[in-house]
Amino acid sequence: MEIQVGQEAPDFKLHNTEKNLVSLHDYNGKNVLLLFFPLAFTGVCTSELCSVRDGLAQYNDMGAEVIGISVDSLFVLEKFKTENDLNFTLLSDFNKEVSKLYACLYDTFVFDMKGVSKRSAFVIDKEGKVQYAEVLESAGDLPDFDAINGVLNKLK
Repeated sequence: MEIQVGQEAPDFKLHNTEKNLVSLHDYNGKNVLLLFFPLAFTGVCTSELCSVRDGLAQYNDMGAEVIGISVDSLFVLEKFKTENDLNFTLLSDFNKEVSKLYACLYDTFVFDMKGVSKRSAFVIDKEGKVQYAEVLESAGDLPDFDAINGVLNKLK
């Protein structure tokens, strides 16, 4: 079911690149920018996440925690984070449960890959409510970061 603005954000537990279990509930009382991306080490994903890295101070100033999620293994994500000097949390949805929960999973991606996360962005407020939801069909498109920043500015 599609995630709607105003609804309670579905909670989840996933492993981060430090092999710790992280829950969305851990971020209660904080605004969260949740970014799903198809695959580590691909051109658009690398560009998107490096842009977020470069603008992290802006997100911090808006009081937002940034979390990236993909279906890559936590080992791949650890290498991706290190090689790109990413300064925010990356979580592995290897079993595709959270991508399904957030209705952002391709049935079939390029090269007949099954179950890859769609590029998506969700802003979740301090009370755990979804304030912005964008799920993109084309992996080549980027979320509307101007709209995202507008929502985060209102929440700070």
